Amino acid sequence: MDAKKRDFDVAAASWDENPIRVKLANDIAKAINDAVALTSAMDVLDFGCGTGLLGLQFCSRVRSVIGVDSSQGMIAVFQKKAADRKLTNAKAIGLDLEAGAELPGSYDVIVSSMTLHHVQATELLLRKLYVALKPSGYLCIADLDLEGGQFHDSNEGVFHFGFDRTALQAAFAKTGFTTVRIGTAAEVTKPAASGAERCFTVFLITGIRCASGPPATEARRARPARVQGESHPRVPPLSPRLRKACSGGRRTAG
Repeated sequence: MDAKKRDFDVAAASWDENPIRVKLANDIAKAINDAVALTSAMDVLDFGCGTGLLGLQFCSRVRSVIGVDSSQGMIAVFQKKAADRKLTNAKAIGLDLEAGAELPGSYDVIVSSMTLHHVQATELLLRKLYVALKPSGYLCIADLDLEGGQFHDSNEGVFHFGFDRTALQAAFAKTGFTTVRIGTAAEVTKPAASGAERCFTVFLITGIRCASGPPATEARRARPARVQGESHPRVPPLSPRLRKACSGGRRTAG
């Protein structure tokens, strides 16, 4: 693991040219669509949005999509894509939560794809995302299963070589999320760092913020001022298809 941050500004311009990356985002978007019944009344936050490969796919189904990323290069590409596609309900803002920034607003759904392994303090992040959700809102995180440091060509800026599913489910529950479910969202076949071809699995974990608000003192401390008057219709439960997929087995999205 290399604590030095990767320069995503440099990578942003050519980020979407990798077909594996594009397919992975499509597979994760499909898994999220199966997990959450998105509606035109919903506001969605894409944390670690990058160029918008994931978040922009939801624009036609929800009221708004806000992308958040610490890389200004990624933000610029996101904004250009939204403008080129005339997506008036999408925008991206530069924000670094690890530097102490707070998420603006509150959301019905927060999604994040392949970002968590770049975050050192994952439990602190989960608390910040929890309080940014409206009551009964969904957090949907996709990331790598344990991969032994073989997924990336360089592990610069990588703090976690994937995640143990049971441990991550426990972290969600500790934060205050209920109805925590996890299943396989995608598989990525690519050369590993060792040079050999390998199949890496990517999970989708979902959890719901308690309707009555955060039960934990730690969650209350994660945001200095509580937003008044938060309310929205209860987010529908997981679809039967994904409930079956997440009940213990793996599936391949796509």
